[in-house]
Amino acid sequence: MTIPESVIACLFLLLCLLLFFRILLSCFDKKKEPDIVSDCVSGASKTIGDREVQEDAYGIKTVQEGIMAVLADGMGKRFGGKIAAGTAVEAFLQIFEDGSAFYNPQYSFRRAFQGANREILNRLEEEQGCASVAAVMIKDRRLYYAAAGNVKVAVYRNQELVPVTSGHTIDVLARQKYEEGKLTRKEVADLLNQHRLYNFVGQDGFRDIEFFDKPISLYGGEYVLLMSDGLYETARWKDMEDCLEGGGDCQQKAYQLIELVNRSGKEDKDNAAVVLLQLCR
Repeated sequence: MTIPESVIACLFLLLCLLLFFRILLSCFDKKKEPDIVSDCVSGASKTIGDREVQEDAYGIKTVQEGIMAVLADGMGKRFGGKIAAGTAVEAFLQIFEDGSAFYNPQYSFRRAFQGANREILNRLEEEQGCASVAAVMIKDRRLYYAAAGNVKVAVYRNQELVPVTSGHTIDVLARQKYEEGKLTRKEVADLLNQHRLYNFVGQDGFRDIEFFDKPISLYGGEYVLLMSDGLYETARWKDMEDCLEGGGDCQQKAYQLIELVNRSGKEDKDNAAVVLLQLCR
């Protein structure tokens, strides 16, 4: 008994249709890598200064949801500061690898700081290494920031460089306590020249993080800077403003800012680092 040619033709047509739909479905199901969407450009640079070890580290993470940058200034014995700074940057990059971290900035910053603190304590013995850390996030033309220690966050616009973080040094704490009525004017005067840190990651009981009160609106063309104290305590503020106002892209400006340190006549220059973000117009 032979199969009629009409049946064979129908089966062949059905097979072709099944094959067509399978190819079509595979095209729809194929996972496509998300495009990196960001309206920011970035640059970064650092110098070892007159130190034997570079203890500044930074990282930048750009994903579809926004951009995050972190700068850590390590302190410690031998290579302890270098390890602490690198560990802190790794913790932030890991948290912000997931784009969902950009939807709750304060929570994500807190997780990153606590994770950095925990990892430093796990890798280093007590008092062997720690780090000042600041991080910024730009999402939907809004700037979010958080800091612990004395890495400074600043915004340059309208030809003026304005710091947006206060820092965790004794003199800053003294001014805050005076404003709260907990210190007298004389007690504050005795502490104003003390720039020693009282808060940083890499210590038991770490909890203080300086957060944004509300996000800063960005309109395009502004520069957001992360700076270690080796930069802003060596270079003049006016010279930094002139660099930012001059020509060049973000990376060139980052080099120029660090060159202010390299060319300065200051003795015993510290490590210096800067991360620069610019929101496009």
